[in-house]
Amino acid sequence: MDRDDPSSTLTVLERKLFEGPPATSPMNKRGHVLNAVLLSVGLGILLEPAGDLGTLESVVAITVPVTLGALFPDVDTAFGRHRKTLHNLPVLALFVAFPFVFGNLHYVWIGVLTHYVLDVTGSRRGIALFYPLSSREFDLPTGVPVSSGRTDLVTLLVTGLELAVAVLLLYELPRRGFDVAELGLWF
Repeated sequence: MDRDDPSSTLTVLERKLFEGPPATSPMNKRGHVLNAVLLSVGLGILLEPAGDLGTLESVVAITVPVTLGALFPDVDTAFGRHRKTLHNLPVLALFVAFPFVFGNLHYVWIGVLTHYVLDVTGSRRGIALFYPLSSREFDLPTGVPVSSGRTDLVTLLVTGLELAVAVLLLYELPRRGFDVAELGLWF
């Protein structure tokens, strides 16, 4: 039986075995990486604005873990239920707690969080924030289909909003008497 011959009589199961897992959509891979890298560069510059080697070190130190964190939730495409199993607040809480318990993976939680933000604001499907307690998916009406030609634009807009929030957390709150370190937002 020739598996490349469209007229062959392969069963659905045989087709799935030959074809492998479905390809990830642009929002699941490219959009999340674009968001993570641009956000990391912005955060690195905000934290070390001198524009010297220290800035580059800051960008690299943030980019690697944030990008890994941004990709992690989509591991649930290989097992479990996509946008449920690893797209929820208990998983985010584990990543926020990890640096306190183990002393590493300090910025991975930011990548996981931005993945969630992009899925909630940038796509039409949303995520199950309270899974496994509830399978209800939450989204905002700002999303576009992941196959849309506007996903990059939405990704850039969401990244800009995330950087605006970072500016507020880093510069405005301290001026108003809130210490960001005391709030536990940066490690």
